[in-house]
Amino acid sequence: MSQRNILLLVNSSRAQAKEASDLVISILEEAKINVYRTIDSQLPELELVLVLGGDGTILRGAEYAIAHNVPLLGINLGHVGFMAEVEEFTYENVAKAVIEKDYVLDRRMLLSFEVKRGSSIIERGWALNEVSVERKSTTMLELFVQIDDRPLSRWGCDGIICATPTGSTAYAFSAGGPVLWPEVQAMVLLPIAAHALFAKPMVIAPSSTIGIAIESSDASLSADALRKIELHKDDEVSITKNDVQVTLAHLKSTIFTDRLVAKFKLPIEGWRGE
Repeated sequence: MSQRNILLLVNSSRAQAKEASDLVISILEEAKINVYRTIDSQLPELELVLVLGGDGTILRGAEYAIAHNVPLLGINLGHVGFMAEVEEFTYENVAKAVIEKDYVLDRRMLLSFEVKRGSSIIERGWALNEVSVERKSTTMLELFVQIDDRPLSRWGCDGIICATPTGSTAYAFSAGGPVLWPEVQAMVLLPIAAHALFAKPMVIAPSSTIGIAIESSDASLSADALRKIELHKDDEVSITKNDVQVTLAHLKSTIFTDRLVAKFKLPIEGWRGE
């Protein structure tokens, strides 16, 4: 039997993180599973990335899950997250699920982006939640947006967000965007605080290309708030659906509606038939 290896990422700012990780590690190592907590280029072949933390830690874990083409299991410490478990669990149950490979897989769409400066592509990358272009100073940004090489609008704004269905409940939601169910293959596009008559959130086909021309200075691009790139005037940003997906693992199959109810504490008490 080949050696089993997993990568464990922990949000150390959470009070219960060390106790939880120590317990999970001891159970997994007793089952002869190697647990790696150091992220480096020498990681062996992995079967799973396990995250004890919130959605921010899960976004970090996504980099390694994608690189190793393995599922990502997120266990939330503290607040309910959209990518982590919402059901009650024990850490013993988490370890048991890992040992027995007893989890439900959920494939999620990613975005790709390119930054063109002059005739050269200077940056490429991806995002699970969103790609945003935002101002770096108090000066308003001037952005020219195209969809499939056709002009859409010029916006004087604080920035623009392009989100996946997964990211529609994150930054894009707080900026007034719609919630997309994870099964929907689409991109959410919305300007932030735009000085324009038309500045509504839009849902764009996954086959489309979103082009953003930077017509002012002091702008930056952010991918999942983890990877940041300084932009110059006349840079061009291109955003498309990524050919690769990330696979989230869940201890139990959960309907997305239930996640919305849990996250936002939506009022459902007293509904007939409950």
